Amino acid sequence: ADVVFPVLHGPYGEDGTLQRELEAVGVPYVGNGVLASERGMDKELSKDAFLAAGVPATAHVVIKLDDWLSDPESALEKVRQLGQVPYFVKPARAGSSVGVSKVKTWDDFGAAAELALQHDNKFVVEHGLVGREVECAVLSSFDGGRPRVSVAGEIIVKGREFYDFDAKYQDEASVDLVIPADLSGDQLAEMQSIARDAYESLGCYGLARVDFFLTADGFFVNEINTLPGFTPLSMFPSLWQASGIEYADLIDELIRLA
Repeated sequence: ADVVFPVLHGPYGEDGTLQRELEAVGVPYVGNGVLASERGMDKELSKDAFLAAGVPATAHVVIKLDDWLSDPESALEKVRQLGQVPYFVKPARAGSSVGVSKVKTWDDFGAAAELALQHDNKFVVEHGLVGREVECAVLSSFDGGRPRVSVAGEIIVKGREFYDFDAKYQDEASVDLVIPADLSGDQLAEMQSIARDAYESLGCYGLARVDFFLTADGFFVNEINTLPGFTPLSMFPSLWQASGIEYADLIDELIRLA
């Protein structure tokens, strides 16, 4: 093979495992390297990198399985310091919103933790933010300069608590994808600048999608996806199409970058 285009989501596909195997046998591949893939998949590592680089990220705490089993009250006290409900409880290293719960009362927290721990041995608790869900796509540059960033898109969820697995893959009618998002020129420029910083803070290369909340207090990075969905209807290629790069040309650019 001249080049491999990984199209595997989740553990072993986008978390650096496959990338490490390809590096070991010297085969070029599309997208992010081992370290960036591992960081991008691990919400604890990615948020630590964002905050260290000055990238605004959602307030959160990390709870490990041993701590939850041995001293759940101390773990809950860390969560309380985030502020009032709602919270989002997420496995630290799972994709596609698998194992994610929105916690609206304290009575629901234990079940949310147990669900998350079915998918990982640590989970992230984020303080729920009130705002719009907006995203932009990032591509590396051929000249070694700063990465390129697309226009913004917005996800509007209808009739669901949040953008969960079913909304992403099984119930398209519950979601409107608006491209380009209704942002001012200054807002778009700020979002694109933060996306570049987030991308570079993880050492990304090739491609990524950066997901934000736009709140009354400004932009907050929710997460970065180092291997975003790539069907013709997915957000990543749709954002680039709206920015002037057609689907086939986008694939060609990624192969050239690899």
